[in-house]
Amino acid sequence: MSLLREIEASIVDPNSDLSSILLKLRLLASRLGSRPLEEWVKHEAEGYPEDIEVPEYRKIPVSHSGNWAGPFGSGIQNAPIPPALIAEHAGERWLTKEMRESAAAVDGLLSYNKDQNETLRVDASNLTLLLQGHVYPEWNCIAAWGRVSKTSLREIQNAVRNRILEMIIELEKEVPAAAEVSLGPPQPDAASASDAVTQIYHQTIYGPFTNVTSTGANANLNLTIAQGDTEAMIGELVKAGIPQDAATEFAEIVAGEEPGSAEAPFGERTRAWLARNIGKAADGTWKIGMTVATKVLEEAAMQYSGLR
Repeated sequence: MSLLREIEASIVDPNSDLSSILLKLRLLASRLGSRPLEEWVKHEAEGYPEDIEVPEYRKIPVSHSGNWAGPFGSGIQNAPIPPALIAEHAGERWLTKEMRESAAAVDGLLSYNKDQNETLRVDASNLTLLLQGHVYPEWNCIAAWGRVSKTSLREIQNAVRNRILEMIIELEKEVPAAAEVSLGPPQPDAASASDAVTQIYHQTIYGPFTNVTSTGANANLNLTIAQGDTEAMIGELVKAGIPQDAATEFAEIVAGEEPGSAEAPFGERTRAWLARNIGKAADGTWKIGMTVATKVLEEAAMQYSGLR
């Protein structure tokens, strides 16, 4: 049985272990030559480092409570703290927790006190100082803590499973070679589909990122850029999956030099910029595959210059 078929069988089995599914998917990603997919699977299996942004489905809401001491021995215990006050006096970041733990760790948290609380406590000791005098002005905040719902953790598991299933379905349709990859020796032809695999990865993990309706020689790119409209070009590139800073830099370079022809729309400085930066699409830094990124940038330059 191929790796893709094994993953399919495991992902629809409610008793299957997510960690073992991720191991198979990581091997499949490696055989298909998609480094971005391989990196995502690695982070899901081992945890997300602090310098890596976590996907949206791993950002979960946190509710807070605290204890206050008042005059003459009075006090308030386990009182909910309004989120609006936390946002105002401590910052929005306290209202969301980025779950950087591995899939196995999330499983472990869900099994912790399985028959008891449906919430897990989160350290918020620094919040005690930040809220001092802002919740009950005449009372001292002596402790504050956060809680996350176990339902949010289950949603992370479901999100990962659903994305893997969607990705496998798309690979089966768009990259037939993926269904032939097995535990045997690597197949030379499999890695040739790396761009297509990476594009499918971005679409299923992060959502649709470009309006490319064809990737052939006459690809129809649904960009809308009026001639000379730099802001529109930046906006369309960002929507396509190119980071804001890169889109801005590209637009400024295109605007600052003479346009080429319909066959070669890039000027000298634009070509130099492309040579330095296009690799970021290949390694997953940009949320767009390298082939599609090249077509999008070319189309944007042509529309801006009035060549299209």
